[in-house]
Order: sequence, then C-alpha cells, then structure tokens
Amino acid sequence: MIIYNVTTKVQANIATMWLEWIKAEHIPDIIETACFTHATILRLLETDDTDGPTYAIQYFAESHALYNQYIDQFAEAMRQKAFQKWGDGFISFRSVMSVVN
Repeated sequence: MIIYNVTTKVQANIATMWLEWIKAEHIPDIIETACFTHATILRLLETDDTDGPTYAIQYFAESHALYNQYIDQFAEAMRQKAFQKWGDGFISFRSVMSVVN
C-alpha cells in the first residue's frame, strides 16, 4: 500500500470554503481516476494556526504503479484546478510513503 500525502496550509479567510471543496469536489475527482482506493483528511494539531489551519490528506494506492499513473496522467491537471480556484490562498507539499506492518 502506497500513501500519497499532501500537506496543505490554508489561509484563514478561505479555510471553510476550501475544506468543503476538498471534500465535495477535489478528493472525489482524484478517487475517480481509479489510482487510489480512498482518502483520509487529517487536521494537524499543535501547530500555529494564526494564518489558517494545516491539513494532511492521505490518498491510498494499492501499488506504486498506480501512484505513478496518477502522477504521470492526472496530477498536473488536478493541481492546476486547485490553483485556478484558490490562487495563492494555500501552499502544499507532498510526500510518498509505504505502509509497514
């Protein structure tokens, strides 16, 4: 199992609307690519929320090949949709992890 983690700091003035959009539109669009089975939204605690909250969204892929397919075929378009909607109202960084039991 591969986890594609996107950590995003959202400006306070758009945080509520951004979270609604993530849940209703962005995550469903990404899951619809069939590269990921599901996603989990987490809010970081014990961080400075003065400028707005920080979220981590974890997308679960059954293989590294499916993750690569997402990156190669869909990632850029999804990022552009987010920037078109929210401009510089957020900043994200990404990491990839594997589950170790």
